[in-house]
Amino acid sequence: MTRPTSRDVATAAGVSQATVSLVLGEKWRGRVSERTADHVRHTATQLGYRPNLAARNLRLGSTRTALLVVPALTNEFFARVYTGAARIASDHGFGVVLYPSPDGTGPARNPFASARAALDGVIASSMAADALHALGGDTLPLVMLDSDPSAHTAAAHVNLAIADGMRQVTQHLQNLGHRRFLHLASAIDSWTFDVRAKALSALLDPSTELRTVRAHLSVDAARTAMETALAAPHDRPTAIVCDDDILAAGACKAARRLGLRIPEDLSVTGFDDLALATAVEPELTTVRLPAERVGEQGMTALLAVLEGTPWTAPDIPVELVVRDSSGPAPTP
Repeated sequence: MTRPTSRDVATAAGVSQATVSLVLGEKWRGRVSERTADHVRHTATQLGYRPNLAARNLRLGSTRTALLVVPALTNEFFARVYTGAARIASDHGFGVVLYPSPDGTGPARNPFASARAALDGVIASSMAADALHALGGDTLPLVMLDSDPSAHTAAAHVNLAIADGMRQVTQHLQNLGHRRFLHLASAIDSWTFDVRAKALSALLDPSTELRTVRAHLSVDAARTAMETALAAPHDRPTAIVCDDDILAAGACKAARRLGLRIPEDLSVTGFDDLALATAVEPELTTVRLPAERVGEQGMTALLAVLEGTPWTAPDIPVELVVRDSSGPAPTP
């Protein structure tokens, strides 16, 4: 069966096609009687009529589509960001296309023949603004999530209180008596990881030891790096602060292989509060990042920008979740 058109609705309702357009476009008040409007809507429902959104978007010069660019699909954080963005988009008749950049945080390629023709705006999570030029440059509204707020090419920013999260971790471990720290840092060069490193260094007591080891964001890479870093008994830290729960899981595996008990010999903390945090044993002390809320605010910001409304908001609060992977520093 062919899809019913507005002309079919007009014929069945015994009115003009212009009247159908007014009623279904919610512009009938003052031009069409309420009785006629109800009759047209009832007829449209009976026929199973649905508006041709492609034609409407072409007419209005809008696709009602946003692109969400993320560095990878393997991290649960970005899936949650998408869930939040899609929820707000749906409430406003928008769609969200999820695009994992083939080059991670590096320059993103344009997945369309013309991003400008296919999209109304771009939301980018944990990316650098200068990595997004191929997706529209200055011609498409850009909202940056968990990214450098000084990037002037973005129309709006949505950030988490990352430095405060690291403050909560540091305070928790220092209160437990830890004075020898190892920072298991992500090898990815990005603003959000730079903030974590700077905050940790600034927050530790001057008498505290801090060593940094970098690893790629995988359990195996973290495990390998930690097996090397923890091999010498005389130089072991008592606490490992990880940039991510995935790195923390690798650190826990390395500790077990070396015969170290967590948290009796070594405390380990993460960042994100992924499902992985409660899958490991002992369960992971970590900073909970409300990723869905990040996505919701990102889409809300884009909608405001598209309406010409300035959008600003404070950083989204984060929360330390204390579990069994952290405990008092071991006595010498």
